[in-house]
This record gives sequence, structure tokens and C-alpha cells, in this order.
Amino acid sequence: MKQRQARAALFVTSAITALVGAAPAFAQSTLNEVVVTARRVEERLQDVPISITVYNQDQLDQRNIVTATDLATYTPSLTTNQRFGPEKSSFVIRGFTQESGTSPSVGVYFADVVLPRAQGGTTSGSSPLPGAFFDLQNVQVLKGPQGTLFGRNTTGGAVLLVPQKPVDRYEGFVEGSLGNYDMWRTSAVVNLPLAETLRVRMSVDRQKRGGYMKNKSGIGPSSYNDVDYWAARLGIVADLSEDIENYTIFAYNNSYGRGYASRIELCRASGASGGGALLGPLACAQIARQNARGDGRLDVEVNNPKPLIDLSQIQGINTTTWRASEALTVKNIISYSEFRERASFSLNGENFRIPTGLPGAGQPFNYILLNPPPQPGGGNSIQSTFTEELQFQGNLWEDRFVWQAGGYFELSEPMGFSEGYTAILLSCTDVRTLQCINPTGGGQVSWSRTKTKFDNKGLYGQGTFKITDRLSLTGGIRYTFDKIKSTGESTRIRIRPGAVGGFQDIVCNDTLRFNVPDGPDPGTSPDPLVVSSPEACRLSLKQKSDKPTWLIDLDYKPIDDVLLYAKYARGYRQGGINMTNVGIETWGPEKVDSYEVGGKASFGGSFPGYFNIAAFYNDFQEQQITANLIARPESGLAGGNAIVNAGKSTIWGIEVDSSVTLFEDLRFDLGYAYLDTELKEIDIPTLPADSPFLQVIPTAEVGRPLSFSPKNRVTLTASYRLPLSEDLGDLSIGATYVYTDPQSATSSQVSPLWKLPSTNLLNLNIDWKNIGGRPVDLSLFATNVTDEIYPVSVGSSFISAGFESVLYGPPRMYGMRLRYRFGADS
Repeated sequence: MKQRQARAALFVTSAITALVGAAPAFAQSTLNEVVVTARRVEERLQDVPISITVYNQDQLDQRNIVTATDLATYTPSLTTNQRFGPEKSSFVIRGFTQESGTSPSVGVYFADVVLPRAQGGTTSGSSPLPGAFFDLQNVQVLKGPQGTLFGRNTTGGAVLLVPQKPVDRYEGFVEGSLGNYDMWRTSAVVNLPLAETLRVRMSVDRQKRGGYMKNKSGIGPSSYNDVDYWAARLGIVADLSEDIENYTIFAYNNSYGRGYASRIELCRASGASGGGALLGPLACAQIARQNARGDGRLDVEVNNPKPLIDLSQIQGINTTTWRASEALTVKNIISYSEFRERASFSLNGENFRIPTGLPGAGQPFNYILLNPPPQPGGGNSIQSTFTEELQFQGNLWEDRFVWQAGGYFELSEPMGFSEGYTAILLSCTDVRTLQCINPTGGGQVSWSRTKTKFDNKGLYGQGTFKITDRLSLTGGIRYTFDKIKSTGESTRIRIRPGAVGGFQDIVCNDTLRFNVPDGPDPGTSPDPLVVSSPEACRLSLKQKSDKPTWLIDLDYKPIDDVLLYAKYARGYRQGGINMTNVGIETWGPEKVDSYEVGGKASFGGSFPGYFNIAAFYNDFQEQQITANLIARPESGLAGGNAIVNAGKSTIWGIEVDSSVTLFEDLRFDLGYAYLDTELKEIDIPTLPADSPFLQVIPTAEVGRPLSFSPKNRVTLTASYRLPLSEDLGDLSIGATYVYTDPQSATSSQVSPLWKLPSTNLLNLNIDWKNIGGRPVDLSLFATNVTDEIYPVSVGSSFISAGFESVLYGPPRMYGMRLRYRFGADS
């Protein structure tokens, strides 16, 4: 370990020395200047002492980036956790992963405002939905803690989506796309200057694509992993005076599809205990059916009759900027957003049949099937979020000291109960009324109803002082106050063994029990779930934390086009509440101390480009980790999952981002990330004596790497502009190669398939703009050209259920886009 760190330090030192040594050869870059807002003000990318990857809209289009998983494909330091499907994926940067039920470790911001919160039973929300990556000025991926200016829950970094702002000219386009898997997409943008002081921009994006996972069960849809979304945006800029600008933006996204499907790949026919003794052999039978049909890895067998993942998000943002003087700018950012989710999916992708000799023999039954509430307005997650930020920016002593300070308030409230019904080891025709067969005697319905309120406040300040014209010192601090209040009526309903006949007893929050030995008579009793008396099951909990985050940075510019920096930052992620696990319902915040050195250089001349490098070391403590709960035999429960502060890890690595243009028309872009993560300690929490759970088993092991943290990732893009006359247009071809090392899908070896293999992905694009001198553009694209079939996550059910399922990434996709531009852009 120490030898690897020493070699890495030597490599970074050599690279930085080379930058300085070559300084006389550098000239003012002839490349277009890239402007970023990584420090909440507009700055040149090469002047910001942060490791950043930036994509403009053309680069997003060329790479066919539509979802969060697409963005992660091309960004070496960015991966995603796709355990619950691509639409519900969460970002991972530098090993910082969002476990189910925790707050994000990578903050995602749209127009300077954090995306809406969600608080459901599975990870979702706080991440861009499909359709978010169109009509953008750029996307900025900031690596490392950003706690001072962006707040808590950015321990891994932040992703900034900057929309195109209305401009003072008439322009726009309409676009249509076609591709394989019956893909079609249409987009349109129009920018209207309604007056000298009023500008409007409207955009819409719609896409549908069939699923690539083919379902062979004969139950439910014929395919999974489809795409079906709407996205619309309205931006309005009003100049209230020469010094006051008001910018309002409304955004709407809806993604409605059949969700993901996983494929059972491994089983244990014998030797298992508990549920695995039954489910393992059934999984082996399913694998045998798959093999007999000659199924491929994109063929699944799922018995969910009505799967869906319906995600919708609205967000309204108003930013008022007052340039009070040359030395002071006041900005107020206010927003309101809503997030809704309705989902029904089989957690592990099974098509099990009740074995001969058990009640209901031959009928399909599920291991774990998640369902939405029946009422139209209800959802698995329904949450609103209000934010208000007042920001002051200024400079003193002829720009020698540049500063900003502000206050932040966020209130996220439930719009009703976030609830869902989970059928476990049951065959149900109607979960709501408990029309279920319990063939194993261990079946139950988990009915989860929660309301969670987040109250977050923060005060921050940051300033940069120029010690000399070349040497600057930056310092910043933020103090955050977090409150969480959660009310739950979580109920586990144990179904009577045998044929349909109601419930056996009810367990509220794993502590209160309503014994109903015989159960009500079907068809004559009131709603069984009403019998559980939600008020009696109600439990309310609170969790508070207040923590500082800070930044100290020293940067030096030996010449204008070279920046060297060293910094130390503290980041923290707030804790949370899980209502269903008595004794360990809450978990506390985690913190990270990050140390980073880096260098940036841009160069002109015959081969213009840039070269950026950063090396970092993170001391990660009080790590939030998912743990499996083993129930006491006398409790009658099926176990559960909890979040515990159980870990301490070290994380270090190197990141390189560079570009060079040869012969004016040939450009190469290189991104590289080396990441070394290791879980150093686990402190297992002690359960109370009256807990219904016997044991806490973290899904992590000391000495193992953190999940979704490949050691090496390389992205290489080559683009060549053909030397055509202007009458023919502008034709360019491009190729992107992405290599990813093997990585862990979980931080332990509870599953034999815990390690995802390496991948080699090749994507191609051809862009022909201004065809024949007309405002018409044609693009051809192909992703995963070699049709590599690769896993992206695993179910981690081998120990508990005796089988394992795997989620797979998209196969080869290809298509074409045709765009017509009008107005000033034509």
C-alpha cells in the first residue's frame, strides 16, 4: 500500500515538475475558453483549483447522453449504483456511494439548485431523470468534497447541470431521431426576445425505446429496461433595471416505463437453511429452463404481471441578481420542487412456482415483489422541497480579495405518506386485500407508510486573497444545522399458512403485535390493513446534527497558463432514519478529510490543448453502510436491512484530464482515473436486549474495496474534421473508447458474483452540420459497438435466499438524428 502511494506521489510530483519546467513553451491558448461555475461564480476552467470534467451540449449529443448512467460511462471518476435500475441510479465519485435510504453522497444541482429530495423504500430522487441532459450550456462534474459552497451531502463531489439561458436573439431547432429497439425521439427549442428587457426560451424532449431484456415467463410484458420519458423547460429572463436581472426557470420530467429486470445466474440446490432451502432449488429449476431454451444473458424470466417505474419531477427556480456596485453583487435563489414515484418491480427477477405438495402447487409466487399504494394520488415516494439562498459576492482592494457569503435554508416535506406494499414469499392476486397464498408458512406483507421532514440551514463564507500576483490563498467555512423528523406506521402482516384465508397476526414496527390466530373471514371482514390500526402502529423519531465543513487552498501560477494548487477540505453527509428496525432506527452523519494536490496547464502553438492532473487522499470515518438483520426465530420476522455507522476507510487516487489538437482538425481527449479504496475498520452496533433481531451483519468486509470503485478507468476520444468545402458543410467523425477495471458491486463477498468484470466499450459518431450550406444537421451514432454484454449490479441474495441475480447494461444501440435550425442559429 505504502509503495503504491509512494509511486503515485512520485508520478504526480514528476508531472507537476514537467508542467513548470515546460512553462516557457506555453502560450496563450487558442482553444475556446471553457467557463464553469464550480465556485458559484463564472471562471475559466483552467483557473479553478478543482478536479473537473466538463461537457458542452455538442459533446453530450455526440456521446448520446440521455441518462445519469450515460454520463457516468464517459467520466472516469464517475460511476453509478444501478441496483434498482438505470432510472433510479445514484452517482458515485471517488468511492462515495449512496446506500438505500441514505442521503446522496454526490449532490446534483440544476440551475444552481439541488434536485428534489425523495424518501422512499429504495434509492431514487436526488439524481437527474431521463431527459435532463438536453438544451444545456454544460455539465460539470466536480470531484472531491464541495461542502463549503454547496453544502452537506457532497462528500464525493457534485454534478452541475447548467441550462441554456434565454438570449437576446431569435433562434431554435427541431430534431428527430430513430434507432434500433424501436427508438424514436423528438426535441424542439425556441428562443424568443420578446422585448429589449424580456427573453424567453422553451424546450421539449420526448423519447421512447423498447426494452432490451426479453421476458420469457409469459407473465407481464415481453421486455424490460425500456425508455419512455417527457421533459419540458421554460426559461424567462427579465431585466428589471440596468443592474437587476430576474431569471425564472420551470422544469418538468416524467419517466414511465416497465423498469429493470435481473437475470438469475447462480443457485444453491442444497445445503442452504431458512428460505434458501426452498428458493435455491427453485432458482436452479429456473436456470435449467433458461439453459434448455438457449437463453442469452439479455433473456429473463420474471413473473410480475404489472411492472412499472413511474418517476415525475417538477422544479421552479427564481434567481434575482442585483449588481449593487462594482464591488458588490447580491443574489437571491428561491426554488420549489416536487418528486413522485410509483413503482412495482421484482427485486430479484424470479419466476418461481409453488412446489408439489404445498398449498397452491404450480402457481407463481414471489420472493420479494414491491408494489405501489392503490390510491391514484399516492406513491412510494411523494416529497416537496423548498429552498432559499441569499448570497453576497464582492471584491476588495482592487480585486485583491474576492469573497462570497450567504445563508441557505431547505425544507423538504411529505405530500402524504410515502408507502408501498411488499409481498414476501407469497402468491398474491391482490396484495391490498391480502388475497395471497402462503405456501411456505413464512410469507408476509410488509406495509410501509412514512412521512419524513427535512429541515436544513446553513451559513457559509469563502474568500480568496492574492498574496502576490501569482500566489493566492483561499479559505472557506460552512456551518450546517440538520433536522429530520420521521413518522412511520410500518406494519408486517404475517399471512395464515396454506390457502387464501386472511392474516395470522400483525407486527407493528417490529414491537407491537396484534394476535389474530384465526384471521378474518375473506370477503366479510373489513379491509385487513385497517384492522392493523395505523395509529397504534405509529412511531415518530427525530434526528439532529450540526457540523462544520471547511476548505483551505493555496494555489500558485508561475505563468498565466499554469496553475498549481494544494488544498485540505472537510466534508460531511447527514444521518437518517429507518422506521422499521427497532433499536437501530437512526444513524449518524459521516465525515471525510480530503487532501489534494494538482496542476493545470493550457498551451497553444501548433498543438493547442491542456493537461490537468490531481492526486488526493481521503480519510473517511463513521461510514454509513447497509447491514443485514437476522431475526430471532421466535419473532416470526423475515429479517430486514438497516443503515449503520460501521466503517472507516481510506481512499486515494490520481485523476488526469487532457486534450490536444493536431493539424487543426484532429483532436484527442483523454480522461484517466486511478482509485484505491479500502475498508479499514467495522464497528458493529450493539442491539438492545428486547430487539426482535438477533444479529447485525454489515454488507462489507474489512480489507475489501468500496463498491462501484474500479481501480483504473480510461476514456479516450478521437475526433477528426474532414477538410470539406463550406458548400458541402462541416463533417466530422469521432470515436470514444472506455475501459473500466473490475469493480465490486458490494463491499463484501456475501455473493459469489460480487465482483463485476472489466469492460471495454467503443462508441462511434458521425456529425454532418450545415449540409449543402443549409441549416440542416445529420448525426449517426452507435454505442457499445462491439455489443459487449456486461453486468452492472447484483442482487446480493445468495446467503439469504440461495440464489443470485444480475443486472445487465445496454447492448449495442445505434441510430440517426436530423436537426433543422432556424433564426440566428441557422
